[in-house]
Amino acid sequence: MCTCTGENKIGVLLESTAAAIAEFLKIKRRKMSSSKDGDENEAVTNFREYLRIPTVHPDVDYSKCVEFLLRQAQSLNLPSNIYYMAPGKPIVVITWLGQKPELPSILLNSHTDVVPVYSEFWTHDPFSAHKDKNGNIYARGAQDMKCVGIQYIETIRKYLKDKLVFDRTIHMLFVPDEETGGHLGMKLFVGSPEFASLNVGFALDEGLASNDDSFSIYYGERTLWHLQIKCTGTPGHGSLLHENTAGEKLHYVINKFMNWREHEKLRMKSCKLGPGDITSINLTMVNGGCQINVVPPDLTVSFDVRLSIAVDVMTIEETVRKWCEEAGEGVTLEFIAKSPYIQPTIIGPENPWWVTFKNECDKMNLKTKTYIFPGATDSRYIREIGIPALGFSPINNTPILLHDHDDFLNEKTFLDGIDIYYNIIKSLASI
Repeated sequence: MCTCTGENKIGVLLESTAAAIAEFLKIKRRKMSSSKDGDENEAVTNFREYLRIPTVHPDVDYSKCVEFLLRQAQSLNLPSNIYYMAPGKPIVVITWLGQKPELPSILLNSHTDVVPVYSEFWTHDPFSAHKDKNGNIYARGAQDMKCVGIQYIETIRKYLKDKLVFDRTIHMLFVPDEETGGHLGMKLFVGSPEFASLNVGFALDEGLASNDDSFSIYYGERTLWHLQIKCTGTPGHGSLLHENTAGEKLHYVINKFMNWREHEKLRMKSCKLGPGDITSINLTMVNGGCQINVVPPDLTVSFDVRLSIAVDVMTIEETVRKWCEEAGEGVTLEFIAKSPYIQPTIIGPENPWWVTFKNECDKMNLKTKTYIFPGATDSRYIREIGIPALGFSPINNTPILLHDHDDFLNEKTFLDGIDIYYNIIKSLASI
């Protein structure tokens, strides 16, 4: 028998109703969340999982990345191999054998490492792969270049689902160490018998996002120089005007480089050139001295120089060495890094790879622009051994945020990129 008063009954009823509503909302939210995750495209889910693996410098641990890639290979029912050109630097190759494996193959290259982050400047955790209400996916590597690696995988997945077959073998290559120069990754791999066995005829690698509705295609890279100039001279007390000081010689050298830099800036502006069309010169370090009132016996200046493909590299080196001589006795030049001049990939009718690539872009009504890449990618090692390569990331109407805070890629842009690759790679594999 109920002993509640009328007032108590109302209170219990309200309490019960409130609890029921709360439970209903809780279940609804859970269902909505589950439905949202379930509705996400599998390719996007794979992309976000890949982004959550922090293959970040320094001291990268690639083990979870390798596990992820091997699972992808298994899901495609394709064979995979892992090679180590250097300890702790795994190179993963996933291969789809063509109907005529004797033909030169197609190489789809991407790198697995990413640059460091300053987490305090990010809106979201840089390794959470947070997706906002607009479909923007935030993570380090979203643009550079885990997107491309997954787009390759998902393109092949679509071919297999559609039961397509091609004459040429397709290799998906995932390399380490690109963000630190590729010296323990691609540079070693291209000289190995393992790479030779891939029988590569043409390669695709990373490009850059485009701020407008066009797509950027990169067919070459500038020549990289990291050089250091050491100036020695008379040391002494800071109160005296000594002759032949290191500072005077350093002043002469810096002036020469800065005048060269100003010339290139003016040329870029007046001729409306892009950053890959000119030679860039940047003073990056000055070292020396021990105390403000002591004239040092030596001073060192370092420059990052990227030479335009239009210049004569030998002539430029002779000019720089002449500047060092003119600065005075005891001035020495040392190259910390000195890449050779590498012939760009031909973008003309004589290159069937280029013709096929461009024709497919035209069929899709893609607005394309060709460039020399302003930085350095692993493509240079591929081109150096005579294999044509194009840098292409199918990302447009997107701010260029590689190496920047809040690096992101929109979900739709990512998925559209798979459709673009679907047509391009299919045609390349059918040449």
